[in-house]
Amino acid sequence: MAYDEGLADRVRELLSARAGLSERKMFGGVGFMVEGNMAVGVHGDELIVRLDPADAERALGETGIREFDLTGRSMRGWVFAGAEAIGDPAGLRSWVEAGADYAASLPPK
Repeated sequence: MAYDEGLADRVRELLSARAGLSERKMFGGVGFMVEGNMAVGVHGDELIVRLDPADAERALGETGIREFDLTGRSMRGWVFAGAEAIGDPAGLRSWVEAGADYAASLPPK
């Protein structure tokens, strides 16, 4: 599955000031790492967000958020944010920052 290059560019711009930022192709899209820890990614036209597992559970009640599931098994602490959640700049910024802040809280890899 191809991923939305425009969305990936917007994510890159939002993360550009972060120390230890890297990216790699993964999940059929692109993942953005902070100090080697996955923070967010782009898969198709959705944003993958890695959160503290308790925060991810709460996020599932928000509009446009669903479980991250590519194999039939959801991954604890990971969610997909669709257009309803990231369609406007403030929404995208909020989710990108949440993922990046969580990744930055983990020990560097």
